[in-house]
Order: sequence, then C-alpha cells, then structure tokens
Amino acid sequence: MSTRFFTNSGENTLLKKFAGIFEHNSDIERFDALIGYLRASGYFAIRPHLENVPQIRLLVGIDVDEIMEEYHQKGRLFLADAGKAMREFKDRLTADIAASRYTPEVEQGILQFASDVASKKLEIRAHPTKRLHAKIYLFIPKGFNEHKAGAVITGSSNLTGAGLGVEELGSNYEFNVLLHSYEDVKFASNEFEVLWDESIHVLPKVITDITNRSHLRDDLSPFDLYIKLLIEFFGSAIEYDPNSETDLPDGFMRLAYQMDAVKQGFLMLQKHHGFFLADVVGLGKTIIAVLIAKKFFYHNGFPAHLSRILVVAPPALLDGWQRTLDKFDMQYVELHSSGSLHKIRQPDRFDLVIVDEAHKFRNDTADAYDELQRICKTPTRRRLKDHLLARKKVILVSATPLNNRPTDIRNLIGLFQDLKDSTLETSNLQHFFVRRQKEYEKALRELNPQDARAEVARIYELIRTRVVQEITIRRTRTDLLAHDLYRDDLEAQNIRFPKVQPPNKLLYHLSPALDSLYDHTLEALDRTLTYNRYRAIGQLVPEKKLKYQNAERISAQLARIMKILLLKRLDSSFHAFTQSLRRFKEATWAMVTMFEKGKIFIAPSLNVSEFIIEEREDELEAKVLELQENDPTAEICTPDDFDPAFLPGLTSDLAILEDLFEKWQAVEEDPKIEAFLTQL
Repeated sequence: MSTRFFTNSGENTLLKKFAGIFEHNSDIERFDALIGYLRASGYFAIRPHLENVPQIRLLVGIDVDEIMEEYHQKGRLFLADAGKAMREFKDRLTADIAASRYTPEVEQGILQFASDVASKKLEIRAHPTKRLHAKIYLFIPKGFNEHKAGAVITGSSNLTGAGLGVEELGSNYEFNVLLHSYEDVKFASNEFEVLWDESIHVLPKVITDITNRSHLRDDLSPFDLYIKLLIEFFGSAIEYDPNSETDLPDGFMRLAYQMDAVKQGFLMLQKHHGFFLADVVGLGKTIIAVLIAKKFFYHNGFPAHLSRILVVAPPALLDGWQRTLDKFDMQYVELHSSGSLHKIRQPDRFDLVIVDEAHKFRNDTADAYDELQRICKTPTRRRLKDHLLARKKVILVSATPLNNRPTDIRNLIGLFQDLKDSTLETSNLQHFFVRRQKEYEKALRELNPQDARAEVARIYELIRTRVVQEITIRRTRTDLLAHDLYRDDLEAQNIRFPKVQPPNKLLYHLSPALDSLYDHTLEALDRTLTYNRYRAIGQLVPEKKLKYQNAERISAQLARIMKILLLKRLDSSFHAFTQSLRRFKEATWAMVTMFEKGKIFIAPSLNVSEFIIEEREDELEAKVLELQENDPTAEICTPDDFDPAFLPGLTSDLAILEDLFEKWQAVEEDPKIEAFLTQL
C-alpha cells in the first residue's frame, strides 16, 4: 500500500526524502524551512543538496516562555523583544558549535554555513513572539504555479542530525508526510511568509560574531589559540590572585599543587555551585578547603558578623579542623559534628558549606542526609556580591566520592545541583542516574560475577567521564610526581613521599596441636558450616519471602561475607577470631532458641540476638509490632514459615561453633604476634 507518510525507519528517512526531491527537481530556486530550533548537524547534512539552490531561508522559533517569565518578574507587560530573540539565537548556535565533536568536516561545514550567510545565499530569521513547534520544509521551483507545484514536508522532524535520520548520529522516531499538491504547497508557503514577515533578521554580522568567538578564525596564531584554550577551559582561574599566595600562616608550606586546587575549586564553586575535593589521603584536603573558604569570604567582602561558613565533620575530626581554623584565624566559620545537624536552626545564615567525609551522607533515606540536604538547599539570606555566587555553595571533601551504588553519587551531587537541570554538560542528572542504577541492578542480578564486575566497571567509567570529572579535584601522589611543576616544587621544598615497598612474606610456625586445630577450623569454616543464621529470609517459604526483594541472593551474599570475615580474622589475630566465634555462636543460639519458643523475629533494624540472649523477648516483640507499622521488613514468623532443612542446618552450626569456641578459648599462644615482634 502506497502512503505519503514516513517515519525515519530503515532507508525511509527525511534526509533520503530530501535527496530524492532535489534529484528529481533540478530547478528548485528556493528552500524554506520553519523549525523549532536550528542545529549545525542538520544544516551540514542537507548542505550538499542545496549547492544549486539560489535562496535558502530558515525561520527559527525562540523559547518565548523564558522571555515572558523575565518580564513577569519585573511586573512589566510582555513586549516582543527583538534584541532578546537575537541574543538567544546567537548563544544557542555558539553553544551548538562549541559542543560539536571536531572533525575537518565539521569545521568545513561551519565555515560553509558562515559563508552562505555572508553571501546572502542563506538567510536566517528568529521569531520573537511565538513559540514555534511546527516543522515545514518547502521546495519551491522556478515558475511556481498549479502546474509546477514543488513539494512540502511537514511533521515532527526538526533540522537536526537525529531528526533527519543521519545514520552515524542515531535517528529519532519521527512522523512526517510529503505533499505535492499545489493547494497544500501554496497554503504552507503563505503561512511561512506571514511568519517570516513577523520575524527578526539575524544579520551576517551575527554569524561573523559567532565564528570570531570560536577557534574558526584565520588571524589566530598558534600562541593565540593556546591562550584562548586556557581562557575557555580555566576561565578566571588563570588570573593572578594575590590572596591565594599570602593566605598561609607561619608553619604552612606554599605548595603549587594546593594553590592550583584553590583556583580550580573556586572556579567550580562559581560555575557549578559545588564540587568534590577528592585528593588522596595526605595531600592536604583540609588546607585546600580552608583556603577556598577564605578566598570565598573575602571575594564577597562580608564582615564576619554577617557572612558565615559551615564546616560539617565527624566527631573524631573536629579537633583537627578547629586547630586549622584557629591557625588561619577564621572566626566566621562554625564547626558542627555530622551527628548534630538537627541542632542547626537557621541554615540560611550560611553562604558556604564544607562537608568532610562526605561519602558518609550518600544514603538519601537516612535522617542525616535529610538534615544536610535541608542545610545545603536552604537559600542564603543574602544576595551575594558576585552574581555568579548568588547561590549557597557546597564543598564535599572525600577521598572516595564514588562509593557503592550509582544513586550514592547522585545523592551527593544533589546537595548542590538541580538534578533535573544541572549546570553540567549532562543536564538531566536524574534521568542519567536512573538509567545507570537500572543497569547496575541488572548486572548484579543477572550476570555471573566476572561479567558483573566488567559491567559495573563500565557503568562507573561512564559516570566518571560524563559527570564526576567535571566537578572533581582529585590527585594522587603519582599524579603530582608526574607533573613537572609540582614535582620540582616538592623537591625544592624538600618534600619526599615515602615509597611503599611490596609486601614481604614472613613465616611463623604453629605447634603440632595448634596446627591441627587450625586445619580443622579451616575445614569447618569453608565446608562444614551452613551459615544458616545469616540465610533466614532466603529460607522462608515462598509466600513469606515475597516481601523481601532478592531474598535468596542477599542471604547467600550475607553468608559469604560472614565466611570471608571469619577466615580473615583467623589469619589476622587468634584473639579477634575467638571473639568473632563467640558472637557467631551467640547469634546462632539465639535463632535456635526462637525456634524452640515458636516465634522467630526478623527485624533488620534491631539487634534481635541481643534481646534473646538477655531474655527480653517481650520487649523485642513489642518493638517488632511497633516497627511493622512503617517497616515492611519487620516480621514475626513461626517455624512452619521456614524450609524444613533450615533448622537442622542451624542446630548443626551451633554444635560446631560451640566446639570450636571451646577449643580456641583454651589457646593462649599466638605465634604470629611473637614472630612479628621478633621482626620489629
């Protein structure tokens, strides 16, 4: 069945339709396009077909909603703003050119585009008063009349590579129709002319301005191009800042890599409202954060009684932070423990928030995260001096910003970014991380361990390159030594990083009795124990197991983790291993006791074993019943709710653990400690 509709599927793309029309109509004298927005990729794709077309007109729609909102905020009536329309067009086209992947073809296409406008072969206008969603492509031949009608295409395709169906760019699903009747072409042409007359000229000078703001200029020397690269990439960070050179008190070395981090971090605060300070341990993240905070404070010229900076740190690090802040005489900084954020009642008084050990706030279901998010997202009460610093800023200090699930890094970024409209190149971070989290969960659920590791590595590499590296300062000691300036600066100040040698094998000897017990214990840990105490939810009958997602996999992983922990403890310290055996034995005894009494309590948020050992079953039951109102994982089961093989494995484990614990409790020697002391 023949139809005039097409969808960009297979060979039936809009670009192929263009090619067919120009191939069979050699006398087209005008090509008109009404489009929502213009992309260089679209113009480059159709340009070869327009070589013999004398006149090309592109009418581009401008997003009027932003203009109306701006005037509404000022309490003024909407007026068509020609200057605003032209500025928006220039900014969008410049950004499009800047974002293009560079190839000689791309450069040639941009230069051809500029040449077409300068020669008036191509004329572009922007419509300032209507939000244009319609897409119309008109092919007008010489002597246009009812006997020589040309063609019109209308539908959903914009003038973009994806809209045209350019193969290497990937195609959108589009729905278009090709019409050849004179009445249809005439109607579309008349509508185009009305909109064209209402539109604003985008003059050849505009295109010249765009190319002059890019690298596509004939008068740029290699040195000019290099300087332009530095300015574009580093922005104001390349400017000399005397404050960053004199802020260090006595006793602190002025290290080049730290000074550069101060400049780079301050630039990230301006551009992205926050960043990760993720240098490895020992490179002075605290010093860098303090210098940025001081630069931030003086940049905005606030007296101490008006502007405040908040530092959040774990209790164990508070003393170190306080000593550093005292040495830098930063009286405008408030220091709070990460466990006392609920005590901060006026978060709007802080203009900058520094969070040490930030990775501990990665869980968005935790109360601590909610409190920190409340502080970071509450607007500052002041309009800051620099309009680029008009939002509260956040510095996340962590040597491990990438941790566990993709949603963890999303939660941290959400402390200073609008996830649906970020300042990053990947603007919709919410959508990006939803896809990465689904891929992550699918890999863990469906792939074998080796393939899962490879897939997780791919996912995190994508997160790193697409998102994290744009808002992260991270250097290792190896990075610093590989950098000529940093290495020379460290050597000049007589700073040497210790060289870590590979481990050396040191043997220790067990007595015959201890050697026999060691082998027997290894056999029990690796082959005999079922670890059923940690497999409870995986051993529930199917109807009870439904409420626990991936119950069998989680149970198996928990049991495996416990086995690895015990094996490592055995090789680490006989005393630590004996204590771990005791806890495992008591937890298993508590589970067997619950079976004997006919009530098995499952409550991940409670220490169930402790309640059972202390004979506080009534209190435990009351707490579980209370939890059930809001926690679906809290459950009171009976022995019949478990697989029949579960209890025998549990009682067998208890007997093995009691025997092992009794034997290891009697061991008083530790040859490993003795050999270690001898080596020291």
